[in-house]
Amino acid sequence: MEQPNLTYIEQLARGDAAIRQTLIDVIKTEFPDEKQDYHDSLDKKDYKKIEENVHRLKHKISILGLEQSYELANTYEHNLREKKMDGVEEFEQILTTITEYIKTI
Repeated sequence: MEQPNLTYIEQLARGDAAIRQTLIDVIKTEFPDEKQDYHDSLDKKDYKKIEENVHRLKHKISILGLEQSYELANTYEHNLREKKMDGVEEFEQILTTITEYIKTI
């Protein structure tokens, strides 16, 4: 599986350490809450909410340079619109990978 990275954040920050840190802080703050919201909606089998949560989490996936994971999340999001859970295991692995990564940045 691909690994998260800060390449996109570095591009956005253009060498400005304060901006870089702000972006990292936003991810470290928002990701756990968004992940919890996702799990809460998953427990309730609320497909619309699950889809909304996946959509929000896709942005973090993209920002962390996970292109293949973004495509998997996108497919999962589309499956949820049809009330299909295809992709849930892969998405969970993506969340685990990001959770472990943000502990290191």
